[in-house]
Amino acid sequence: MELDPVELKPVLNRLKRAQGQLGAVIRMIEDGQECADVITQLSAASKALDRAGFSIIASGLQSCMQAEANEEGAGTLDRQKLEKLFLSLA
Repeated sequence: MELDPVELKPVLNRLKRAQGQLGAVIRMIEDGQECADVITQLSAASKALDRAGFSIIASGLQSCMQAEANEEGAGTLDRQKLEKLFLSLA
């Protein structure tokens, strides 16, 4: 299964944002920043990674379910609804 590069663009943006946030966490620890500030930044990076992962999973699941729906003539699926379901588990 291959994922649509257009759908992955927002995922890549999220991952790049998380990469920047993780770099900031490392610098904050090295600079001896306040624990609460480090935790806040680490939490933001973690959420960005979670959202990227759920988006990839939702895209893959949508592709699989859409193929199944097309075989059964059931119509289309709502990708945002699938992603929202995954995010509700986070």
